[in-house]
Amino acid sequence: MTEENGISLEELQLAARNHGMPLEVLREDVTPIGLHYLLIHYDIPQVDADTWRLDLDGRVGTELSLDLDALRGLPAREVVATMECAGNGRARLEPRPVSQPWLLEAVGTGRWRGVALRDLLEQAQVEADVTDVLFTGLDRGIEGGEEQLFQRSLSLADASEPDVLLAYELNGVPLPPQHGFPLRLLVPGWYGMTNVKWLTRITLLDEPFTGYQQARGYHLRQTDEDEGEPLSRIHPRSLMAPPGIPDFMTRERTLHAGTVTIEGRAWSGLAPVAAVEVSTDDGATWDAAQLDPPELGRWAWRRWSYDWNAAEPGRHVLACRARDEAGNAQATEPRWNVGGYANNAVQRVVVTVE
Repeated sequence: MTEENGISLEELQLAARNHGMPLEVLREDVTPIGLHYLLIHYDIPQVDADTWRLDLDGRVGTELSLDLDALRGLPAREVVATMECAGNGRARLEPRPVSQPWLLEAVGTGRWRGVALRDLLEQAQVEADVTDVLFTGLDRGIEGGEEQLFQRSLSLADASEPDVLLAYELNGVPLPPQHGFPLRLLVPGWYGMTNVKWLTRITLLDEPFTGYQQARGYHLRQTDEDEGEPLSRIHPRSLMAPPGIPDFMTRERTLHAGTVTIEGRAWSGLAPVAAVEVSTDDGATWDAAQLDPPELGRWAWRRWSYDWNAAEPGRHVLACRARDEAGNAQATEPRWNVGGYANNAVQRVVVTVE
């Protein structure tokens, strides 16, 4: 199948390896592990938990080398966090960037447990000239013509935030292999690529990291030649759990006339969610939705709901949009970029009222 005719075989290979979260699961506070979105850059490495170690080195006074039992023996912290792929919504852009063809389902909320990274940094005695913290995973592959381990970095200030974890559990059980067993980085509020899986090394640097995933990958650029703006925190988004029942192929919804409760979740890594609005006429008018308290904590999505009097038979287009406390809001239409990143355009759901 050629690109002119639709999705390529290469993209189908990616789609078969990775998966999104069915949007009806938005009704759950915490996403069941098997339904949490999944993106695997290269291969799932085979890890022997008995011989695996986490090494912490570089510009430190004391280098550390810890096995899994040692990490589990340290004071633990639990964070409920919504994680979203930077490419979520990519397949809805025109022209469509060629990569993992996400629609809107590349998201999930997990209950993560592990060690606060800053506790280990304090134990290692970070040198005064450190600016960046480099995280290295065990997954290896070729991208941009470069053979590489998957590596990302954070500034020392970002890495030292209290909710940044070295996570060894998800939803009360050890990390599954596909989610980074035995250890992964969790940086709440940042797009998924930041949360390095199969973590094996943390290196303290006195200069910025310039590896592929940091300097070239995950940048908002209009052409391949642009330097672009690096991605970091998740832009605000609201998604609804589609009401009614679906058509098998089109996924368009059918529901009976009467009062219908529309519900969904909203989140933003830039600031707490302030409001969600719902439209039942394809964005011509908007009404405020009811926003539940942030019971799961700052980094988890918030439930919202809206009672719609679906009295008029026929076809309707439902939409929802979120705004955070810093004034960041969802775009009405997609904003194109080469990688298809950060497309937080308003979701639209077609329903037929009978």
